[in-house]
Amino acid sequence: MMEGKGGTLPGCPHPMEERRKRLALAGVMLSIFLAAMESTVVATAMPRVVASLGGLSIYSWVFSGFLLTSTVTMPLWGRLSDLYGRRPIYLTGLGFFLAGSALAGASMNMTELIVFRMLQGLGAGALMPIGMTVVGELFGLERRAKMQGYISGVWGVASLLGPLIGGLLTDHASWRWVFYINLPFGVIAIALLARSLDGARAVRRPIIDYAGLGLFTAGVSALLVGVLEAGRVGAWSGADVLGMLTFAIVALAAFFAVERRVVEPIVPLRLFGNRVVLAAATTGFLSGMAMFGAISFVPLFLQAVSGMSATSAGTVLIPFVFGWIAMSVTSARLVLRIGYRSVVVTGMVFLTVAFVLLSRWSATLTAGTAMRDALIGGIGMGLTMVPMLIAVQSAVERADLGAATSMVQFFRTVGGAIGLAVMGAVMAWRLAAGVSQAEALHGVFVTGLLICLAALASSFLVPPGRAQDLARKPDLRTEPTRVGG
Repeated sequence: MMEGKGGTLPGCPHPMEERRKRLALAGVMLSIFLAAMESTVVATAMPRVVASLGGLSIYSWVFSGFLLTSTVTMPLWGRLSDLYGRRPIYLTGLGFFLAGSALAGASMNMTELIVFRMLQGLGAGALMPIGMTVVGELFGLERRAKMQGYISGVWGVASLLGPLIGGLLTDHASWRWVFYINLPFGVIAIALLARSLDGARAVRRPIIDYAGLGLFTAGVSALLVGVLEAGRVGAWSGADVLGMLTFAIVALAAFFAVERRVVEPIVPLRLFGNRVVLAAATTGFLSGMAMFGAISFVPLFLQAVSGMSATSAGTVLIPFVFGWIAMSVTSARLVLRIGYRSVVVTGMVFLTVAFVLLSRWSATLTAGTAMRDALIGGIGMGLTMVPMLIAVQSAVERADLGAATSMVQFFRTVGGAIGLAVMGAVMAWRLAAGVSQAEALHGVFVTGLLICLAALASSFLVPPGRAQDLARKPDLRTEPTRVGG
């Protein structure tokens, strides 16, 4: 940054530098909005897609394929951005996402759509973690906290609007526009990012850990396929599930063995020796497992047990999203005043209270009570996720920023997938035992409560102290003070 020259007051950002940051932030927010919306926008279009393309027996892979490739590639994209620079890797990921969008919209059968959705997910895996990494590099601690809160809010709004936009496009245009709509906005995001992000590359040629790359991809893919299959059939004892999980264990064990020896590992294991990273990974995994697993069963309970319509059941989750958004922005400011641990533990207390309330739901549940409980859960997630991300970015070296940021996203997403499968198996097991549907779903929420209690305990791993105390990188500790605001 140029300060004190060319009419710029000491301590003030140079106008051109500030403009570059704003352009980069706009590009990041737009690309993250597209990725978040794409994870939910397809749901309302799928009946029309099936009517057009057929393939009802495999249509669930339209969702699962996107989740699989976007989750598996998160840590890989993050590490590659550390090795090759943010701009080329981010633009490559965005390019994959847009190519997948264009091809998915042109699909002629369900198999093609699934393959192109997986390509889309491959690119989407880069957008959130590298976007958050870019913000971590561009802004000092004070402004970074605010911006990360806003980006989390963008993700929440996009996820909420996705089904509505999908329905409108399907009804008034074509289901193909659910995918084509990404293209013009994606081009704008590419233009903003290409112009604003630093194009500097590594001063030396990176050494790619191809063995680790292959083993990680194979192991995590097998893990997720096994988990998704377990969730689909409601049991973990099938040969398909056990075969996949066994392969995943073997591949990941080999991966860890390789990572200990290579010079530049795909996933730097040394990061987990950092207490903040360990706390973020553990808390993110467990809270994601509890909340994202249970939240999928809330509409089912409201419709099958409480007798609400599909529309009414859908509106119950709106307070969850708004609670998450509001507290994401608020928590980003709180960590600067009272520190990470206090905010994260408070968030986990809210989340635990939400699960206590969920476990008390019955057939007499009203929409107002359900919305209140969903709001408390959203507040808990908002108070937990953004502070943990900011803590990790403040506690690691710049060379590991992309890998550390992507690992936070990765563990939360994998936790959600595993939580959904575990709770689906709990419900199936209880139904097979002859209990009522209400009792089976009660077991789901009790399971979530137990997982949430473990997440609450893990939140105490977060070091005490103020946010500024964790910032070890001089260039990321504080934002220069502006003269005149």
